[in-house]
Amino acid sequence: MLGTRFVLESPKQACECGGNFRRDGYGGDRRLVEIFGQELRWPESGYGAQLNLRVYVYDVDEIEGLRELVSGRDHSIASSTCMKGQWGTQVKIHKLLMKSRYRTLSKSQADFFFVPAYVKCVRIFGGLNESEVKEHFLKILKQMPYFHRSGGRDHIFVFPSGAGAHLVKDWPIFLNRSIFLTPEGDRTDKKGFSSFSTWKDIIIPGNVDTKNHIAKVAPLVLSQRKYVANYLGRAQGKKGRLQLIELAKRFPNELDAPELAFQGPAKLELIDYYKRLGNARFCLAPRGESSWTLRFYEAFFVECVPVILSDEVELPYQNVLDYSEFSIKWPSSRINEELLAYLRSIPEYEIERMLGRGRTVRCLFTYAPDSEGCTAMIGILWELQRKVRAFHQFHHSFWLHNSSLINRGLVKFRDWTPPFPVP
Repeated sequence: MLGTRFVLESPKQACECGGNFRRDGYGGDRRLVEIFGQELRWPESGYGAQLNLRVYVYDVDEIEGLRELVSGRDHSIASSTCMKGQWGTQVKIHKLLMKSRYRTLSKSQADFFFVPAYVKCVRIFGGLNESEVKEHFLKILKQMPYFHRSGGRDHIFVFPSGAGAHLVKDWPIFLNRSIFLTPEGDRTDKKGFSSFSTWKDIIIPGNVDTKNHIAKVAPLVLSQRKYVANYLGRAQGKKGRLQLIELAKRFPNELDAPELAFQGPAKLELIDYYKRLGNARFCLAPRGESSWTLRFYEAFFVECVPVILSDEVELPYQNVLDYSEFSIKWPSSRINEELLAYLRSIPEYEIERMLGRGRTVRCLFTYAPDSEGCTAMIGILWELQRKVRAFHQFHHSFWLHNSSLINRGLVKFRDWTPPFPVP
């Protein structure tokens, strides 16, 4: 029987851990995932046999200036507002880490430090402008001794949109060593260079609200679906999207791709959007402002086969998921009748096979507590564990024969006091 399961061992709770803490003796999640009738694992080489990392989450009132990065200059933007929509990962990951068994209350025992900053949200809702965002980032970094210890290599920030870290002006100067959690891995963005780095950053799934509208839509059996494929989104002047809209005019009985708008009669309400999305065998996911698209992840929950039409897209968990088993990636240079002919030629039993495999992996695209086993958080935590460092080194830090960490003034780390220099 197809299914997905994680074997859990000795769940950990947020705690102050004593100095005798031993990573290999402190229980964690064993990496055992059964997908497609076989056991798949995050590779033990580089990851370890068990999930045993510890994350310190900064309190928004712990550091002066941090609260403004989550609620704006006058603290008027609610976290519930920032949790909505495709960029809600900036809040969900924060909230889930606060309740995680892998959270620690001890900075000295932490492998990583999570910095809550809802930059996309506070920018959209006018809570901070570009200059204020940079000002507050510099302000908080000057107060963080652990950031200064490693140059930020063990500090985590969420950038949930295609803009990535570009939302923070001059980020390459002072955040270039930190870990970014982002759904965007494009290297051809409009800034001329990407803020995503394969050696330090982690691709995360987009935010699909699986508990409200999409949960109310029952998948149609394939024989009842009206269309071969669909694209339900605004064109925004993007070539691939415009090509699909024009193709639908030529093949209206096979491709559902209307000219939608952000508001007015040409706008689809969410419940209608999901019902219509599930009325095709294949859901097309072309590039938008950037390479990643939420439609790819939505497809798994309305149960249509996602077809990626974005050449530069990066996908999460590639060490354990073979995306060719449950999705299709087609060249964006060939968005024409050839694409429709190919999709039309795929036998129904093959589509059913891909949909079944998609059902087994979609738990890894769901933002839920890590205690539930197969969740996006478990996947993110495994990817973070690969980046755990036994040693912290930066050009402002030095060390002595007795393992004492010191600064240029020969002051031991425990006595370091702010403000700290920011590059």
